[in-house]
Amino acid sequence: MSFEILLLIGLIAGIVAGLMGVGGGIIFTPVLYFLFDEAGIQEPVLWTIASGLFCTFIAALGGSIRQYVQKNFYLKEGVILGLLGMIGIYLGKLVITSSYYNRKQFAVFFSLMLFYAAYMLFKRGSDKSDEFKREYKNVGFKAGLITGGVGGFVASLAGVGGGGIMVPILNLFFKQPFKKTVSVSQLGMVIMVFSGWLQLALLTPEGIGITEYTIGFVDFGAALPLSIGGLIGGFGGALLNQKVRRDLLQWGFSLLAIIMASRLLWSVFLK
Repeated sequence: MSFEILLLIGLIAGIVAGLMGVGGGIIFTPVLYFLFDEAGIQEPVLWTIASGLFCTFIAALGGSIRQYVQKNFYLKEGVILGLLGMIGIYLGKLVITSSYYNRKQFAVFFSLMLFYAAYMLFKRGSDKSDEFKREYKNVGFKAGLITGGVGGFVASLAGVGGGGIMVPILNLFFKQPFKKTVSVSQLGMVIMVFSGWLQLALLTPEGIGITEYTIGFVDFGAALPLSIGGLIGGFGGALLNQKVRRDLLQWGFSLLAIIMASRLLWSVFLK
């Protein structure tokens, strides 16, 4: 797959990230998995997760910068979420580096995560309550531990940022305004996802990646064009965020998640 095509895919993923407060991993991860798997790379799941986390880190960083510029930034709460999310990242790393986690387990887990996120955000899109009446309460230790722990664990197992899980948890269960959950989750992702791809970059793979520009399990040659596109798209998504109806965003994300999950399951079990 050419640099230009990967750049375009990253651009689309970045727009999704900017609109929904997710890391773009729902697109990054399947694309990378298909690349590594079709190339016959050893341990394609670890290569996918490590490289996907790097892509998500760049996209989330761009999203957080954008939130800061727009004065929708919560430094303390985002840092709390990110640091507590590192616990989930580490626990997830123990699972994916074990002999029990292979391509089928990865496909099933990633797909279930997508179906769950689709359901949660579809439910939010159907919620007619007045979001603007919600109180801007602090995201404390309990909310940070639950949200970050679950999000970080999912990030490690699926190679995503965890935003597709953390945004619904903060928004639906802890009743935080959607606009705030997007900002807090993106800053949290910057911290937890950085720790995730760095840990996998320090490991020594048995084989090689699809390009020569690799460190550990992170293939920068494949991940960088996706990341560049994701960074640009993230700012574009931010501009659209204020102009598109919220329920349409929720339903659109849900449909995209279902399509990507179905495609991944088909490639592993039926192809």
